[in-house]
Amino acid sequence: MFSTISFEELLPEVLKLEAVGCKDWLTNKVDRSVTGRVAMQQCAGEIQLPLNNLGIVALDYQGRRGVATSIGHAPAAALINAAAGSRLAIAEALTNIVWSPIEGGLAGVSLSANWMWPCKNEGEDARLYSAVKAASDFALALGVNIPTGKDSLSMTQKYPDGKKVYAPGTVIISAVGEVSDVRKAVSPVLKPSAESTLLYINMSRSPLTLGGSSLAQVLGEQGGTPPDVADAACFAKAFAAVQTLVEKKLILAGHDVSSGGLITTLLEMTFANVEGGLEVDLTPLGQLNVALFAENPALVLQVQDAATVKEILHACGVEAVAIGCPATQRVLRIFHNGQKYKLNIDELRDAWYRPSYLLDRRQSGEALALARLESYKSQPVRYRFPQHFTGKFSGYGVDPHRRVASGVRAAVVREKGSQCERETAWALYLAGFDVRDVHMTDLASGRETLEDVSMVVFVGGFSNSDVLGSAKGWAGTFLYSGRARQALERFYARRDTLSLGVCNGCQLMVELGLVAQGSAAGMRMLPNDSRKFESGFVSVDVPQNSSVMLGSLSGARLGIWVAHREGKFDIPPEAEGYSVVLRYAYDAYPGNPNGSRGAVAGICSADGRHLAMMPHPERAIHPWTCACIPDLNRDDDVTPWMEAFVRAREWVERC
Repeated sequence: MFSTISFEELLPEVLKLEAVGCKDWLTNKVDRSVTGRVAMQQCAGEIQLPLNNLGIVALDYQGRRGVATSIGHAPAAALINAAAGSRLAIAEALTNIVWSPIEGGLAGVSLSANWMWPCKNEGEDARLYSAVKAASDFALALGVNIPTGKDSLSMTQKYPDGKKVYAPGTVIISAVGEVSDVRKAVSPVLKPSAESTLLYINMSRSPLTLGGSSLAQVLGEQGGTPPDVADAACFAKAFAAVQTLVEKKLILAGHDVSSGGLITTLLEMTFANVEGGLEVDLTPLGQLNVALFAENPALVLQVQDAATVKEILHACGVEAVAIGCPATQRVLRIFHNGQKYKLNIDELRDAWYRPSYLLDRRQSGEALALARLESYKSQPVRYRFPQHFTGKFSGYGVDPHRRVASGVRAAVVREKGSQCERETAWALYLAGFDVRDVHMTDLASGRETLEDVSMVVFVGGFSNSDVLGSAKGWAGTFLYSGRARQALERFYARRDTLSLGVCNGCQLMVELGLVAQGSAAGMRMLPNDSRKFESGFVSVDVPQNSSVMLGSLSGARLGIWVAHREGKFDIPPEAEGYSVVLRYAYDAYPGNPNGSRGAVAGICSADGRHLAMMPHPERAIHPWTCACIPDLNRDDDVTPWMEAFVRAREWVERC
């Protein structure tokens, strides 16, 4: 298959395939933090690349139990062997979800099968039958159920000239399972531990083969016999063994082998870092080119205590091969039967990222797509915690299990289309507030007057579907509803009140002039420079400030979620009565996701009482809701963002 072309020449082409390459163009425009209960989403590591194997949402804000989901498919392999394609699709979904502690193990996983097939064409009905039977038999052998699914059986495109194009018959498998502890989930980001070891587990128990592989596609071939799972019982044992390791927190990082093969897996484990590399010896895996590019279901584990891990695996009847360890140099060194190869990780990461750039040009334009391509690797998420930060509930005097009223009242104000009221209410409650849910209809009707409330928070979301832009419709409700306007005016006339506007609520406060109390003439919120919704986990700096909520965080650099389409602060030079209390850590896009001059992310009134910010602190108050946070071994209860809400409650108590 390889002819005279070296694997070093073929590797960049494999990484550029849409099935293998970076999906940042897709993940950066969808809200990946909404609800404040997202414990794992697509992006991982310091530079937030879409590499995670699965997604996890916590069942509540306590953040222990949750639900994990993953997907798997193998269309190229299914073209060669429909039955093998079904087994590979199930295997991939399971090798993706295995990195979270599933309640009940493999038996606790349920699958959904979405059949995509060009039926009523010669041979395709028979192939579909073979694929469905194989999926059923394999699921039964594994002890997992497929209670639901969907059929799309008209996957044929006919053209006026008589030509037909058939979609490749495949099944897309979605896996779901209840997670016992969302904080134990394993990411694929390699940890800089020189004493750790990489272990390779072949889940297929069949010979490595290049059939249906990404490499075969690059070469314009099918590649012969596809991979398969030869022994369902052994696959189940390996799944259970890895679950034990996850539960015991013995895995530092882990990734599955699928599209692109083992070489892609190893590289992706280093891509989300800015430093460090790998050294691997693949001699035990057989012929080098096949070992690198075969897409047989397999797992790669980074472990600290290889002896203990191997003992657990051996007791479960699972074979694991030690293939390497992290290295300090930013290269991937491969040893094989005395031969040595050195690959530049950053150059290959750029090749892997290029498909995302090409697709991003269609949605963000050439200039910003190129800016993202040039900046993504130089804007790592960084932290500088306040010296007084302990990370514990006790450090802030908060009780997550409080059941008695504190007497300090806050109102979460929302409009139709708002979607952040629950996580905001939780942050306020956790900080010690008694929280009241206030809809605009309550204010407009007079049912709520805010007279006995000390703090209001205007929440994020898409009020009135944002069809009028930057919360103008929401602002109109206040301006043209007499009772709502009076309630707002009376609240802001008092000297013992605080207010916070986040995202859509920030737009509202700017639109109504609530931050600078009308003196910042002409201040506006404009669409992002990219003209699209921006979702990301970014670094922000808290400059020296006298804000009630952020003053004690002065000098900190923290990670936080952004999720908005119109977040660009347009502040005229003559505007007064406010101070900038939050800036994006990087001025360039996408670290500055909207293009605000001076990287402005949040402003506050001159007296420190009224704060408007585009990022979402309520979605980052727990470590497990942060997409990247240092030193997870701290076992923190909260992040420094909790302090902002606590300081607000303390200020009210002093008034």
